[in-house]
Amino acid sequence: MQQTRLDTARIRAARRVIDPTFLDTPLYRCEALEPGLGCTVSIKLETANPVRSFKARGTEIVASRLADRGSRAVVCASAGNLGQALAWSGRGRGLDVTVVASRFATVAKLDRIRALGAGLELVDGDHEMARERAAAIARYDGVRLLEDSLDIETCEGAATIGLELVDAVPSFDTVLIALGGGALATGVGHVLKTLAPDVEVICVQPLGAPAMTHSWHRRRVVTTGSTDTIADGVAGRFPIPAVLDDLLLVADDAVLVQEASIIAGMRMLLHHAGLVVEPSSALGVAAILEDRERFAGRHVVTIVCGSNVDVDAYHHWVGAPPTHRS
Repeated sequence: MQQTRLDTARIRAARRVIDPTFLDTPLYRCEALEPGLGCTVSIKLETANPVRSFKARGTEIVASRLADRGSRAVVCASAGNLGQALAWSGRGRGLDVTVVASRFATVAKLDRIRALGAGLELVDGDHEMARERAAAIARYDGVRLLEDSLDIETCEGAATIGLELVDAVPSFDTVLIALGGGALATGVGHVLKTLAPDVEVICVQPLGAPAMTHSWHRRRVVTTGSTDTIADGVAGRFPIPAVLDDLLLVADDAVLVQEASIIAGMRMLLHHAGLVVEPSSALGVAAILEDRERFAGRHVVTIVCGSNVDVDAYHHWVGAPPTHRS
């Protein structure tokens, strides 16, 4: 395999830096999902931690290095999950954390960022505008800017998930990974292509936020003017060239799924796995639903990457909870 920006030795070393509460998340076969999907399905549950997403694997590395160097401030743009993770990691190491987010981001995510003690600045635009504002703050204040997917720590933190998958028994032949900025896909993909090259790595993105998928297929950066998806965690418009270069080396395919399939996937994960997940976490199930024939007979791992969801929006998507009568 050609070289990505990632380094397997650094990824192994990262496990000694990341708080163990974010490591060795549950991986289990979910037989209840299998009749509806037509294949063997295992779930890698990245929501079983204090910030309910995989993002802290990366922010733990960032915060640890900043603290070791005596740095005391960091800023990031976030749709919500990265901000929560950085706030959690920074709080434990005495860092001054600022998160810039869209005013239209999920309220539950914004509330949790505040509760974790980070400063929160809201912009009247989408995530790309938040990225611009975070960069401006970093320049003006002279503090560290954490850029998700571009900064290698975010990718190599996510890559520790790949190490855990490689050690799994029984083996699997396909991994479905939510694709947004690319940290999760390039991190896990790098490890699998290095240590388990026969495993097919398939990235999944919403049809309403297709920039990185289009870029992967055309082998060049493709931007979009807007996004239209409930999966806010993966709704980027401007792929990062260096991240795309890595993705081209580690992904076997990138597919787009419809909103109806994402919602159906959320319902299945609720009713058959007992999991309340945000839309990005249902992308893998959505991909199987849209192409059952492709996955028939396979053992598929889907990474459930986040469960920070607005309760009202969730009930709107999956249906109101049942009323229990006495």
